[in-house]
Amino acid sequence: MTDALDTLLAEVRERVTPTAAERTRLDAATASLRERATAAIEDLSAEADTRHVGSTARGTWLPGDRDIDLFVRFPPDLPRENLERHGLAVGHAVLPDGHEEYAEHPYVTGEFDGFGVDIVPCYRVSSATAIRSAVDRTPFHTRYLETRLDDALVTEVRLTKRFLSAIDVYGSDLRTRGFSGYLTELLTLEHGDFRSLVGAAADWQPPVRFDPERHGSRTFDDPLVMVDPTDPERNVAAVLSPTSLARFQHHARRLLADPAEDHFESDAPTPLSAADVRREIDRRATTPVAVRFDAPAIVDDQLYPQLEKSLTGVRTALDEHGFEVLRSRAFARETGVLFYELAVADLPRVERHVGPPVSTREHAERFYETYENADCYGPFVDGERYVVERDRAFRTAYALLDDGLDGVALGVDVERALEDGYSVLTADEVAALTEEFGDELADYFAPSP
Repeated sequence: MTDALDTLLAEVRERVTPTAAERTRLDAATASLRERATAAIEDLSAEADTRHVGSTARGTWLPGDRDIDLFVRFPPDLPRENLERHGLAVGHAVLPDGHEEYAEHPYVTGEFDGFGVDIVPCYRVSSATAIRSAVDRTPFHTRYLETRLDDALVTEVRLTKRFLSAIDVYGSDLRTRGFSGYLTELLTLEHGDFRSLVGAAADWQPPVRFDPERHGSRTFDDPLVMVDPTDPERNVAAVLSPTSLARFQHHARRLLADPAEDHFESDAPTPLSAADVRREIDRRATTPVAVRFDAPAIVDDQLYPQLEKSLTGVRTALDEHGFEVLRSRAFARETGVLFYELAVADLPRVERHVGPPVSTREHAERFYETYENADCYGPFVDGERYVVERDRAFRTAYALLDDGLDGVALGVDVERALEDGYSVLTADEVAALTEEFGDELADYFAPSP
């Protein structure tokens, strides 16, 4: 019997299926790229072949996707420097206008016939457990899935990808920390279809573990475990954050309770203006403060973990000094911003400092002697402990942050950027961030699952 969810999914399946014209264009572009790569390989002193990998190879790409990943596989005994040199030579021959980027090793990325293309060198190893670089296992993922995904399952994978994209948890980059394409495919394969997957996810009690090939040997400390069927030592879901997993569960329950088309559509907030931000701050009666600096010129997968580490480090310092961070967020484009919303604006001139119990003679006497002639109130006894009331180092968060961030745990490149200079922004100045971060502030002031 067809219900409302079945009807909705049937409609969405049609929208997530590429047209015959799109598939023909993709196939033609891929064939041309492989021909170029093969011609370039013939000019090398090393043997190599090409392998089309990723979602466009497995047929799980969504309409509008324009990404082709072409791997150039070299013998495993080729020295790493030669792999990189030959790989870049092929990449530039295939994509003359392309540019180099760096993951574990450099590769060439660019455009061809309207498609975004990555030409990635790797080793042609015998198995995914024998890899010499992280990308070496990718061809094994394609080989594993292309024998298991039929047309019906491919469509179910597309449904899953559209749903995850709509709720902003699709992508294994370290900014999103969501579901990778490979993980999405394995989860859909494991459950048989999209509906069964969201039905199961609604009741998951993390940690949740899947082991398609029943390797069963390795223990992983992650909320979701999908043991890589090609490599039992790897959890495909290792990058997935607890927040992204929880968000998926929330939206799975919402979809099951109310099957509606908007569950499959992205809903980006309208960017806020400076006046909007001021109104939000006034209504909330909180104290915003932000650290702004020139964003380091590094790739996002290096930048965002450092931003998160720095955000946490500064938040710890603010909390330890008594400013009670309500919420915080890191933003980055041309500039980087560590944004904090505080429950406490100003603190008293003095702070209470509790010492050891008087009964712990050695520690107690040392504490008493330290403060006996200091410019403070006390020492006095409160309960069983010595206590002093001393001048506070910083009465405002602005003063704390403006004084420097020595001793604060920061990302390496973020720390270098801060050493080159930064600004501390207070309420009125925070509102001006909308010129660069209107989208991010709209999302901040309208939080949702």
